[in-house]
Amino acid sequence: MQQTIPRKITIVGGGTAGWMSASLLHHAWGHLGCEVLVIDSIDIPKIGVGEGSTPALKRFFETLNIEESEWMPACNATYKCGISFPSWTTHSANNHYFHPFYSDVDLKTGKAFIHNTDLRRQGVNIDAHPDHYWLQSFLAKEYRSPKSDAKLNGTMEYGYHFDSALLGEYLKTRAKKLGVLHASDTVEQINTDQNNNITQLITQSGNIVTSELFVDCTGFSSLLIGKTLAATYHSYSDGLLNDSAIAIASSIDRSMPIPPYTESAALSAGWAWRIPLSSRYGNGYVYSSKHISPEKAEAELREHIGPTCKDMPAKHISMRLGRVEKHWHKNVLAVGLSQGFIEPLEATALMSVQFTLEEFIQHYSLDNLSQQNSFNSKINTMLDSIKDYIQAHYFLNTRNDNQYWIDVRNEQACSSKLRQIIAAWDQPLADMEEILTATDSKRAYLTPSWYCLLAGKARFNQQVADISDDKRVVNLDNIKRYFNIVTQHFPLHKHRN
Repeated sequence: MQQTIPRKITIVGGGTAGWMSASLLHHAWGHLGCEVLVIDSIDIPKIGVGEGSTPALKRFFETLNIEESEWMPACNATYKCGISFPSWTTHSANNHYFHPFYSDVDLKTGKAFIHNTDLRRQGVNIDAHPDHYWLQSFLAKEYRSPKSDAKLNGTMEYGYHFDSALLGEYLKTRAKKLGVLHASDTVEQINTDQNNNITQLITQSGNIVTSELFVDCTGFSSLLIGKTLAATYHSYSDGLLNDSAIAIASSIDRSMPIPPYTESAALSAGWAWRIPLSSRYGNGYVYSSKHISPEKAEAELREHIGPTCKDMPAKHISMRLGRVEKHWHKNVLAVGLSQGFIEPLEATALMSVQFTLEEFIQHYSLDNLSQQNSFNSKINTMLDSIKDYIQAHYFLNTRNDNQYWIDVRNEQACSSKLRQIIAAWDQPLADMEEILTATDSKRAYLTPSWYCLLAGKARFNQQVADISDDKRVVNLDNIKRYFNIVTQHFPLHKHRN
């Protein structure tokens, strides 16, 4: 059956979310006669959704047939192998772990990691630190790019670091060339019919805009889905305490290789990001305003960054963590911050935008309410899964040096699914694959990511026994030798001339 498509789509709000929406919707339906219009206002400041991505963004550009050589230089972009997490625990001798983007080349060593980690859960005295089992962690240590021309046994997954403002501008310029319409204007009035569908937008310039479908990319103001349609909002603040952020840029040494990873270091009342671009470092502090003042947080961040941020301005941001219950409601689709927000610890913002749009394109129908219900349920499951994974970072911390780190270990604030996952992990013989499937917790993070998180935070019974003859342990020396050879096929991650 041929899919019914809207004849006209109006996107309210630009920024990265707005122009990603325009790009994907026009790509899917533009050639079928669908008109896409973006209305954004220079009077409304845009909040960037971050400067890091998951490997999903690679597929976004592949869908649009955009080469890395085209968009990356325009956005000061660099490659990303994963995320480093220093200082989140105190009971482990190695107070650091790396969450990699695992690939086909990790299939054997990844299975070895899960096998050895399950033995460690059973009390076997064996190294189950995730850094020793994944190619991306070896590349990160040596500042090597995950992009290689060598023939490998499988494809490589990787993400990117980028300037979010420049990415929005790049997508805007490209979309307009392809026929997406653009109006620099401000929506001042929204009219609805008796069924609460939006019928008209009236702008500051006096234009009256009608459309079959409206896409809300208005950020935290949530102008269409929230203020107009009054969609029910589900807060995540009970389980995620961080409600504020500070962003400060710092200089980068262009003569040195670029770290191909994000650093997310624990501080006194939250964590600090460090993201390398080709032009600078992006730094920030995500924190709880109940545990530290903005002034003290900024001072702590500047001390953490060091002298390279001297005289750089600080941008303070308030965050509202949670999601709407209905992302597609009536004739409105909410995308980006208007639909919800989870703090950027794992750089999931653009992945959520992309997932929402791709699922919407698959589900869209003008007259099928069940499609809306199915779509909204799928998006909520995905966002709730991300929230659980993020919250697990905090729950699994072992720091006692600050009340913040004690407060975020509140088990009652964890969802029932997250409690089930952790309880299963603590049972030596429990099947983690089974519990993750039963709780539908692999929508955003597959089993290896959960193992990296739990093993990386050293969530083990500290009582260990020597290896018995009946335990088949994978030899780590063999894995190390293998990766030391493979990494030589990847170049150093350097600045472009």
